[in-house]
Amino acid sequence: MAEVSLQNLEKVYPNGFQAIYDLNLDIANGEFLVLVGPSGCGKSTALRMVAGLETITSGTLTIAGEPMNDVEPKDRNVAMVFQNYALYPHLDVARNIGFALRLSGMPKAEIETKVGEAARILELESLLHNKPAQLSGGQRQRVAMGRAIVRDPAVFLMDEPLSNLDAKLRVQMRAEIARLHRRLAATTLYVTHDQVEAMTMGDRVAVIRDGVLQQTDEPSALYDSPDNVFVAGFIGAPAMNLRRGHLRSVDGDWTIQLGHNRLPLADSVLTERPALAGYDGAELVVGIRPEAMEDASLSDNNAPRIVVDAELTEALGSDMLVHFYLDAAAVDTGDPDVLDDLEDAALMIARVDPRSPVRSGSRIELTVDTKRFHFFDPKTNLAIRS
Repeated sequence: MAEVSLQNLEKVYPNGFQAIYDLNLDIANGEFLVLVGPSGCGKSTALRMVAGLETITSGTLTIAGEPMNDVEPKDRNVAMVFQNYALYPHLDVARNIGFALRLSGMPKAEIETKVGEAARILELESLLHNKPAQLSGGQRQRVAMGRAIVRDPAVFLMDEPLSNLDAKLRVQMRAEIARLHRRLAATTLYVTHDQVEAMTMGDRVAVIRDGVLQQTDEPSALYDSPDNVFVAGFIGAPAMNLRRGHLRSVDGDWTIQLGHNRLPLADSVLTERPALAGYDGAELVVGIRPEAMEDASLSDNNAPRIVVDAELTEALGSDMLVHFYLDAAAVDTGDPDVLDDLEDAALMIARVDPRSPVRSGSRIELTVDTKRFHFFDPKTNLAIRS
């Protein structure tokens, strides 16, 4: 069994900078957990603490129930796959994969068996005598993974292993890593800044910001029920539209005011979130996924409608993205990777049917499904659910 438990982990560097605050994570045996967040949020630091490459300032790390705080990296029974592959250029594929086994003094015949099995799993058998310079980026990454596999570790640690690959190869390698995990059923902690990787690969995803864990859940739950404004804005591509609005009730009918648009709310919105009644007449943060809006000319539903001018359209084949301005204040999600320019932040995005005739510079009427709105308290940034 190889459960990993991080209890109240903190990391403070000698200069006083705190990278990790009170981190609590439990990774089940055989689980693939992804730690995701923007650049510089502390996710790689957390991974390196599990590996033993960073000291733990306070808190407890256990692997398979055994405390690991003071255990040397080589004795933790973990294998790490790095972003830059870390292959030895003068060694061929076979010797790169088996390098750690030779250092451990394993018999040559056993090394050859393990290297051959790893090469077969990763489809590297025809490349065993090639040097890293003769390999593509994807092949080098598979070699790095093979070097981890042959050690039969209790835990795999992966630090942004796909970030150096082009977009098409990243998609291919995501599938290969997922296939490999299903085959090995190994406990895996995977770090990335790419939320698409996180959502497509993880059994569960942990979102971190500025060293503080924001939410841990299955990918679909993060998408459908974000705990706060940061998670709402970070998870999803394109990102959730977040705007300040005002909730109002007149004779029992509820509306949300977004700029000059007043949209009636479906009865189910208040039924499912009775706490919203406490915001009558007050400002709150409204989250609208791009797919909650449709081109009214191609829709027969009776949802509320808004008329906007398309600033930009992006035809993606499977759908079309429509960028438009709405005169409702944008919300700072706290994601440093998002542009700070207020004009850019004010742009909303709708995901519409690719058959839509809308083009950049034209006007479009959109239906807006208010049943799919998300609501957040403007002071705490926490989701309003109950």
